[in-house]
This record gives sequence, structure tokens and C-alpha cells, in this order.
Amino acid sequence: MRLSAAAAAGLALALLAGCRAVAPAEPVELSGPLTQGGTVFGRVEPASRVTLDGKPVRVSKDGRFVIGFGREAPPQAILEIRRPSGDVTRRPLNVAPRQYDIQRVDGLPQNLVTPDPEEEARIAREQAEVLEARKLDLDRPLFESGFIWPAAGPVSGVYGSQRILNGVPRAPHYGVDVAAPEGAPVRAPADGLVTFADPDLLLTGGTLVIDHGHGLSSTFIHLSRIDVELGEEVRQGEPVGAVGATGRATGPHLHWGMNWFDVRLDPQLLVEPMPGS
Repeated sequence: MRLSAAAAAGLALALLAGCRAVAPAEPVELSGPLTQGGTVFGRVEPASRVTLDGKPVRVSKDGRFVIGFGREAPPQAILEIRRPSGDVTRRPLNVAPRQYDIQRVDGLPQNLVTPDPEEEARIAREQAEVLEARKLDLDRPLFESGFIWPAAGPVSGVYGSQRILNGVPRAPHYGVDVAAPEGAPVRAPADGLVTFADPDLLLTGGTLVIDHGHGLSSTFIHLSRIDVELGEEVRQGEPVGAVGATGRATGPHLHWGMNWFDVRLDPQLLVEPMPGS
């Protein structure tokens, strides 16, 4: 059957209108707080390439990725997405600033506030081992499980606060502290892989690192007990250790820190408010 010229023109217009009705897919979907200390999860078209301020970002087979912003992150970052078609989108991300608390802690043993040369060497060696564990770029997006609090109790220390130990200003506090009795269970906040486990570091005592994929990791310190082994896979909510006061600690509590590679993140921004708070 041959269409008349008028019918053919009408069909062409209808097809064109239908094409225009389909909006192009967004080059990137983002979720999470764009703020200092924030962790942001993204999704792009599979096989896309992503960079943050020129740094390559791992993208999973289904297009998922994660990025993070440190305590002193500048007010803007550039996220670039290069789609399989070759189209490039550069999206400015406005990173909100934060105000941080100052905390004063007195009465610590002076040798831990100002270690002797031998202790300094040990601390440097042990911290280098922890940093090495955080370099892992696991290609599995285990963070998709979501995050829960690893322990229950009052929040006694917050991310970004600067501590003054025995009157001496120290590095900012990179994590959240949960006050809990010694021996209280510590649970995996998300699915992950154990990449570091040592019960006796000088500064941090019992120390455990769980990698959640794509450079996102949790670090737990001052543990009285570690219940998992290096290379073991854990599921969200699974017991991994116990609260303690090992290393440099004034009392039993759990310190939970998070990293995106070497960028220190705020764990509280990943979870709901502490129950009962």
C-alpha cells in the first residue's frame, strides 16, 4: 500500500513528535550530601568514564561509582562524565563548608601525647600499614548494602573536631566516637572485605579496616577484640569485634572512621541518627 503525500507527511511529523517526547537520559545521577566530609554515590551509563577534578573514578559494570570530600575540601569540584558515545559532560559540584568543634582532652599519659623517638618510629610504621590497606581499589560495589551504625551508644566525638591533648593542639578528629561498655559488640556497617586486622597498634590499639569497594573503607580502632581475619568477607550487621579502650584512649568507646582512599569522610553522614539520641 502506497501512502499519499499528505499521509506520509503526517506520519513523519508524528514520528518526529514521538522522538521529541523522549527526554535524553541524564548523564549522571547523584545521591548523598555535597558537603565537606560527605560521601556521594553516583550512577552513569555503563561503560562511561568518570573523573573528579581530573582523577579517574572507578565505575562498576552497571555504572555505579562513589566519590568523597575531605574536611577541608574546596567549595567546588568538577565531575566529568565521558559516555560511550563520546559525549562529555562536565558538572560543577558545589561543596558546602562546615563548622567544626574544638575538644579538649586532659590527663593523657604524656608519653602518648609526645612520644619518644622509638615510639614515633613505631607509630609511623604502623600507620603506613593502615594507609596501605586503604589504597585497595576493590572492583565490587559492596557499599550497595547501605550503612548502619556499627555500635550503639551516645555519640561522644564527632568528625572534624580538633582535639587539644594536654594543652597541645593535635590533628583534627577524623571519625565518630560511640561511647559503649568494654566488650560491647561491633558490627559491620556494610558488606565488605577485611583488609587489615591488628590487635595491638601503639596509637590505635585493636585496629580493623573493612573495605566496601571502590576505595570506600571503614576503620575501627581501640577494639578490645577482633573477631574476623584478614581476607574474610563480612555482611552488614555481622559481629566483627568488641568495643575497648586499647591504644591511646581515655575510656571504652568505638572510633569509626571512613575513607575514600586517602580522603577522610564523616561516617555520620551515611547513617540515620543514632537510635535514642
